[in-house]
Amino acid sequence: MIDLRLDGSVATVTLNRPPANAFSRDGLLQLRDTVRQLEANPAVRALVITGQGPKFFSAGADLHTFASGDKAAALDMISAFGQAFETLANTPLVTVAALNGYAMGGGLECALACDIRIAEAHAQMALPEAGVGLLPGGTGTQTLAWLVGEGWAKRMVLTGERVDAATALRIGLVEEVVPGEAGQGLALAKALEIAQRVGKQSPDSVRACKQLIHAARNGVPRGAALAQEREAFVELFNGANQREGVNAFLEKRAPTWQ
Repeated sequence: MIDLRLDGSVATVTLNRPPANAFSRDGLLQLRDTVRQLEANPAVRALVITGQGPKFFSAGADLHTFASGDKAAALDMISAFGQAFETLANTPLVTVAALNGYAMGGGLECALACDIRIAEAHAQMALPEAGVGLLPGGTGTQTLAWLVGEGWAKRMVLTGERVDAATALRIGLVEEVVPGEAGQGLALAKALEIAQRVGKQSPDSVRACKQLIHAARNGVPRGAALAQEREAFVELFNGANQREGVNAFLEKRAPTWQ
């Protein structure tokens, strides 16, 4: 279900399961394992995720999995969702979702697990699980409210409201909307542009900053998080990249990161 491409410091994962790039259990575990493999590659600094084709980023779970009412199968599937999207959310890589079309249910949860979301103008987003007797179990109930606030999270989850790209931008669900027609790949192009910038930053600094930003989401008290911030600042002096970064700036040259 996953196509992987490496280009320098940027990896691109394409969700490829026609017709709607819906997730299977195996596909979710493949996504989890792919993120872990990329983490182990020191050359990779950023990960872009997009969907195959002009219409769907991902339609979410394959509902055939739940049609029988088998609780064991449901537990197996929702565990795979959790493993995949928690691994994606917690990776030290910088992750960018390029929403090339519909991001529904687990598809939107995949995007929510990323650091940055870029949407094409025709993209549509929703968490419609309650309409089929389920709920967003791939971190959606927790992450959406953090990004857009409780009110909009309740509108989308409790009423199944679908939002277009312009609304998603207005409420903070995505960081940018790129204009253009479906199939032009403009969200992917913008996401790759953003991902390439990560390689210009110190890997030590980026890793520490992402952990600190997530501390607020994870409920670390402000005083404790500020103490961690200061400790992480000083810890950067234990590595060569701090000296390289400062000296490169003073010498008006590009840094060479370790």
